Order: sequence, then C-alpha cells, then structure tokens
Amino acid sequence: MKITLTDDAIQWFENEFLLHEGEAVRFFGKTYGKTEVHDGFSLGLETDHPDNYSEEDINALTEENGRQYFTTKEDDWFFSGYDLAIDLDEDLNEPNYHFNEQ
Repeated sequence: MKITLTDDAIQWFENEFLLHEGEAVRFFGKTYGKTEVHDGFSLGLETDHPDNYSEEDINALTEENGRQYFTTKEDDWFFSGYDLAIDLDEDLNEPNYHFNEQ
C-alpha cells in the first residue's frame, strides 16, 4: 500500500493539525460513514507516531516535509487492495480521500 498527498493536502495537515517536523498522522478504518469503496465504514485520523509501533506493525508510511503519514496492519482490513491518495477540496477546505486499486 502507498500513501500519497498533494502539496495542498500536506499544507492542510500541517496547518490544521499544527504538525511540527517529526510529528505524524495515522489513518485508520472506523465504523459508520462511507468512502468511495466502503459502505458503513469511514476513514479516521489522529496524531500518533510510527515509533509507537513495531516495524512489523506498520502497513504503509510516507514522509513529507519531515512529517509522517502512516497506517498500521491492524487496519489492513480497511486498506487491503488499495492505495490511499489524498488531495484537498478547496471549496470545503478539507481533504479528499481516494482509494485507488493496486
């Protein structure tokens, strides 16, 4: 699995989460909601750090501007078979999450 973010999405996370260099966001699956490919489940996110997990527990990790974005194997059920692409909806000023088949 890959995680990709546009420059606008990166800037949004840095500003809205007040992410400083060395900090991270973890993406996970949660009940209720809907995505492009899930019905009854949505994408959750929180500040966290990959160092809180063993290397084997990290499912995907990308680093942009010294900040990390990652998922864990615990949520493989949610991301399995997909790459996560994040851009910014400029009208709503919030991220759009796209699940692209691998």
